[in-house]
Amino acid sequence: MTTTAPGLNGRVIALAHYAARALLEGVLTRRGTTFHQNVTLRAVVAAGGALGRDELVADVTGSLKVDESAVRGTLGELTAARLLEQDPAQPSRVRLTDAGRELYEGAAAETAGISARLYAGIPAEDLAVAGRVLELITQRANAELAAA
Repeated sequence: MTTTAPGLNGRVIALAHYAARALLEGVLTRRGTTFHQNVTLRAVVAAGGALGRDELVADVTGSLKVDESAVRGTLGELTAARLLEQDPAQPSRVRLTDAGRELYEGAAAETAGISARLYAGIPAEDLAVAGRVLELITQRANAELAAA
């Protein structure tokens, strides 16, 4: 009896997402941070360590598909925890603190090891195809959301 792989559909994507996210959540919980905080710190890191507050809110809102007030709340948490701070030279911007960078980089290093184990042995061409397919699905879903 041979077993065939399931076709790609929302359930397959969701199961992979939630399994991987559960691993990430474990890392973040041990480090005393949340998923939303990690996504927000990542956006600031990706921007070079500082980003306009409104631009950051738009980025995270678009990524997580959450209400703007939730992202502003997360910014408040990160600021209160001294992981982000207002940029004194440009008050409309926030920047990483040393503690914020250390927290993000530690979590990223730990999750990189997990990712390496999850993707081990999958041919690069398969990963490239999966990446293209998931990017297209994301673009189409975002277009549907924008039209709604």
